[in-house]
Amino acid sequence: MENFERKKHWEDIYQTKELKDVSWFEPKPETSLDFFKQFNVSTTAKIIDVGGGDSFLVDHLLDLGYQDISVLDISASAIDRAKERLGKRADKVKWIVADAATFEPNEKYNFWHDRAAFHFLTNKNEIDNYIATTAKAISKDGILVIGTFSEQGPTKCSGIEIKQYSEHTMTDLFQNDFEKIKCITLDHRTPFDTIQNFVFCSFRKLHKI
Repeated sequence: MENFERKKHWEDIYQTKELKDVSWFEPKPETSLDFFKQFNVSTTAKIIDVGGGDSFLVDHLLDLGYQDISVLDISASAIDRAKERLGKRADKVKWIVADAATFEPNEKYNFWHDRAAFHFLTNKNEIDNYIATTAKAISKDGILVIGTFSEQGPTKCSGIEIKQYSEHTMTDLFQNDFEKIKCITLDHRTPFDTIQNFVFCSFRKLHKI
């Protein structure tokens, strides 16, 4: 799927479906928030939520006092919905409309979070570019957390193909620049009462001479 088609696809999704009508809806993203607790992420850390859309993660991070949050999504409609929900608090967030496959950050992040954006990149060049971007954009000792569908999870989402991962395949992809900390698998129950199996892996940026 070419970039312009992917963007149109996601704009259509966010323009036609309510928040509770998408499979990734979580009133409270417990798993993601647990990673912030696990790594004792400072409230002054530079954080980016890749593919954040109109997820509630940003609301909870603001509630916890985080001061430097960026939310990236390919869909301007998704970001507009999040801004509308947050009201004046939206001014405290940096909003980025960009494709995760071609995103070019202009700052370094201490904590990079991606729940279910990476697995939509099925083209090798896009995957390689995403990995290279994390290597450049995550600061020394920075944390990378990625959640994708596992090998026991769905093969499609929102009508398009995804790429499944395991702890092994995810670790191999990022091993040149990151040290794996931990991987977990978990079941996400969708609003339609179906189960999706995810693998979440956390990594620390390697020191390179």
